[in-house]
Amino acid sequence: MNLHSLLNTSCRKTMLPPSVSLVIHLTLSSISLLTVFSNLLVITSICHFKRLHSPTNILLLSLAVSDCLVGFLISFQIVLIDGCWYFGDIMCAIYLILDYIITTASIGTMVLISIDRYVAICHPLHYSGKVTTERAKMCVSLFWMCSILYHCVLLRDNLQHPGRYNSCSGECVVFLDYIGGVFDLLSSFICPFTVIIILYVRVFVVVVSQARAMQSHVAVVSLQGSVKVTVRKSEMKAAVTLGVVVVVFLMCTCPYFCVSLIAEDARAMQSHIAAVSVSVSAKKSEIKAAVTLGVVVVVFLICTCPYFCVALLADDAGVSASSVPVLLFYFNSTLNPLIYALFYPWFRKSVKLILTLQILKTGSSNTNVV
Repeated sequence: MNLHSLLNTSCRKTMLPPSVSLVIHLTLSSISLLTVFSNLLVITSICHFKRLHSPTNILLLSLAVSDCLVGFLISFQIVLIDGCWYFGDIMCAIYLILDYIITTASIGTMVLISIDRYVAICHPLHYSGKVTTERAKMCVSLFWMCSILYHCVLLRDNLQHPGRYNSCSGECVVFLDYIGGVFDLLSSFICPFTVIIILYVRVFVVVVSQARAMQSHVAVVSLQGSVKVTVRKSEMKAAVTLGVVVVVFLMCTCPYFCVSLIAEDARAMQSHIAAVSVSVSAKKSEIKAAVTLGVVVVVFLICTCPYFCVALLADDAGVSASSVPVLLFYFNSTLNPLIYALFYPWFRKSVKLILTLQILKTGSSNTNVV
């Protein structure tokens, strides 16, 4: 980001047609309300019902918290539609740093989910012993604390001197020097995404081999008596589930990183996670796992190649280009609970109990929603 001389002028407002401005305001307001409400349902479900206190759901809880916070941040993004910030330099710095913290915590949770699925699929005998609810809580808490500490140190100049890098009164920007920007890019984007893809490629290989083994076993048993065989069904479902999570995460967040590098604004935005539950047969499981992980790799390459090309070829780009990627980023936080509702039966049951106020009854926390 180029440093400009501080000018004694007000920010230049973006003049939009009234109809366009109204549509944008209504869209972002709707996304904000839906994001907060739907993720509060996820948070309430996992916190209230004891049967949902599993390691994987603890990770989903962390993502729901970050998604809910994103919903609150959207209200500030609405204010920035016309290009001006009205809440002062201190609030601007806090808003932008919270944005960074939430993003990094979400990406860290994505890494934890990848590790969780890797251990469950590739080392199933060690899963129950190594991956526990308490350890999941500890890891999530550690990632959030590290994210807060990391960005408070990285962006300390913005906290100590709020508004220092504004080019005009009413502007809201965050400054990172070149070294800090590169380090943040590596630690918040390239390295985590590399780990996620490597782990999921390994999961993909194991899932495919298991699916083939299941298919062969089913064929043999069917000749002897047509016996139905289910081998580690829940683990196979989880593998496909979190594969879809990564696809949605990459599709919604990668465009933002591409555009943010063009504008030389080293901001990292959140993303988030989704879950899918499918009926597993040997052949169907193999195809779904192959397609899911194939999409993960392809989408990652499509989104990151322009990132590096632009970094080499372009020096600057219009800020307006970031509007669509930012909107896509925010919408990802709205999508996650909707995907849970589509593919997780326990979430649908929980929402029904919450909306009908049955969770207020004594002993409702022990209800079996799984």
